[in-house]
Amino acid sequence: MAASPRAFVLRHTHLRPVPGLEEIRLHLADEALQLWHAVQIETGDPDPALPYWAFAWAGGLAIGRYLREHPEAVAGRRVFDLASGSGLCAIASMRAGAAEATGADIDAFAAAAIDLNARANGHRVTVVRRDVLDEEPPDVDVILAGDCWYDAGLAGRVLPWLQRARDRGIHVLVGDPGRRYLPTDGLVELASYEVRTTTELEDIALKRGAVYALR
Repeated sequence: MAASPRAFVLRHTHLRPVPGLEEIRLHLADEALQLWHAVQIETGDPDPALPYWAFAWAGGLAIGRYLREHPEAVAGRRVFDLASGSGLCAIASMRAGAAEATGADIDAFAAAAIDLNARANGHRVTVVRRDVLDEEPPDVDVILAGDCWYDAGLAGRVLPWLQRARDRGIHVLVGDPGRRYLPTDGLVELASYEVRTTTELEDIALKRGAVYALR
């Protein structure tokens, strides 16, 4: 990787309010495919992961809205944001009064974005850069899982991990706009919101994002 991930994030994004959660600002990009091409050049990898960290996705937006309306879900608690991306859910939890928040993502650019975004909002979020699904669930009170259901392989690993967390007494909140691999039979819908995503990769700009608990 030629330059630091932090410098790359700053160079290719702009700090701006999040639609529907204007109290939160994130370093966001304008075009996903253009940024993905920049990641290819930066890393020398012809097929890198899409830059999920540079956009506000429907599931994360729904979780953010839910925590704004229901701060008691995280207030005073230790929060873990799975597949954190931009860190939106972790930051929303801190705004809602969480005692501490951790964002986990395997992408080096995401790790940089989480730190930059937390600082831009006056919060501190611990960043874990590794595949935590190979480990036991962390010692926390709440796990947030926004936008984890777009890929069959990932979905097949996420659900058992979240179920183990639930069985240990950890409160789990899932946010998603109803993607193909969302395990609806194992979820209970708590709330839904009309959310405006910040990327053209979603099929429509205005989507219904829902927040669920595990059955």
